[in-house]
Amino acid sequence: MDLKAAMHSIVDAFCEIPSEGGVLLEVSEDDDYFDEGSPGPIWFAMKSDTLFIGVTFNSNEFLSEKTEPDAVNAVRRALEPFLTRHRAVLHRWTLDPVLAADPFVINILLQPALRGRTLQDLYEIGEGVLALLAALQGATLTREATLDLLRAGRAEILIGQPEGPWLDVKSAHYDLTRVGGKVSLAQSVARFANAEHGGIVVVGMKGKKVPGGEEIREICPLPDDRGVLRKYQSALENHLYPPPDYLDIECVTVKEGILILLHVPPQPEELKPFLVHGAVVEGATEGAFISIVRRRGESSIPITAPAIHATLAAGRALLRRGELPTGSPADP
Repeated sequence: MDLKAAMHSIVDAFCEIPSEGGVLLEVSEDDDYFDEGSPGPIWFAMKSDTLFIGVTFNSNEFLSEKTEPDAVNAVRRALEPFLTRHRAVLHRWTLDPVLAADPFVINILLQPALRGRTLQDLYEIGEGVLALLAALQGATLTREATLDLLRAGRAEILIGQPEGPWLDVKSAHYDLTRVGGKVSLAQSVARFANAEHGGIVVVGMKGKKVPGGEEIREICPLPDDRGVLRKYQSALENHLYPPPDYLDIECVTVKEGILILLHVPPQPEELKPFLVHGAVVEGATEGAFISIVRRRGESSIPITAPAIHATLAAGRALLRRGELPTGSPADP
């Protein structure tokens, strides 16, 4: 049955129209299931013969367009790439005035294009918006929320989002058959290990330079070869010192393949700087060199000789005083 026709039939049969002039339906993921009643987090509304997807979201922030327009606009901008790809627009944003306490209840109406769409398609748009809103607590994506999205198989939600100081994407595998590829992998991890907040490297997603930086443009699934994880681990074991604490290297399943996810949590200061055995000098790989890199914004910079000397001098000063950082090799 056509969704519009089904909604109109409910109006004719029950004449229960909310005060705003719409019909609310709770809809399951089953294309053919309709249930009149109180809406859940994803629902549908019909107004003036126009069908809307409704999303009810519990926010830990007071996101009011009247009093917090900058925060709301930041969330709108973050939602826009996802909605554009799914042929939908954000029609209205309403903060529930009654529940004026954490969590705050936000109702959002989305207007989707309907041609060629099933109820399942529309429901999945609502699911994607809910997942992205949950990840956008604070109006910006965090490293932890991005990690959750990737592990939940929702990598497509990141398309259109910017890369940043803790997120880097690569469209294809590092060439781990060559020393240069192994050094490049070690440097990618070292950049985040030497940074303050850690970071995430996603292999199998493509970025593009845009004004002001880079943004994620598409998913480039890799062949489903779980054995490649050991090659990544081996390359890092041989070219990165010391081993970063709690480094995760894992496969994430997506349509038509996998992504490789390298998660580098924030590292203890006493382990820094992380050293890479090998360096790329004027495009050539020098296997006997030692390189130290760190992340700044969306680019990487080498750690300077004065910074390295200051670190070594501080370590010597501690040794002279008979102090060693916790967890150092000299600890019993």
